[in-house]
Amino acid sequence: MIQSVHTILFVSDPGLSRDFYRRVLECEPCLDVPGMTEFPLSSECRLGLMPVAGARRLLALDVPEQPGVARAELYLYVDRPQAYLQRALEAGGQLVSPLSLRNWGDEAGYVLDLDGHLLAFASPPQ
Repeated sequence: MIQSVHTILFVSDPGLSRDFYRRVLECEPCLDVPGMTEFPLSSECRLGLMPVAGARRLLALDVPEQPGVARAELYLYVDRPQAYLQRALEAGGQLVSPLSLRNWGDEAGYVLDLDGHLLAFASPPQ
């Protein structure tokens, strides 16, 4: 049985990404050390930010640096999706699709973060 989930995004500039997510999520990191920053998303879920260079060293992978090319999507159910979307835009995110009703029933808006990861802020069908 899975006990918790940690999603880790590889980022080009850890400080900028930390500040972006601090502003968007309106919370402080629960871990902020060289090589890893983590934000609590819920009691069982954390969002981690790892420098691309650190991922290359640690994992011996050729992790590409292609800002603007979505390599992952983080789909977050939140209380006020428009407020999260607006904070992401104000923090430097790029609008992909405004908040609207999707054919699967959610109201969701999409933005790219500073490294091109796709963020969705959504509320489920009522």
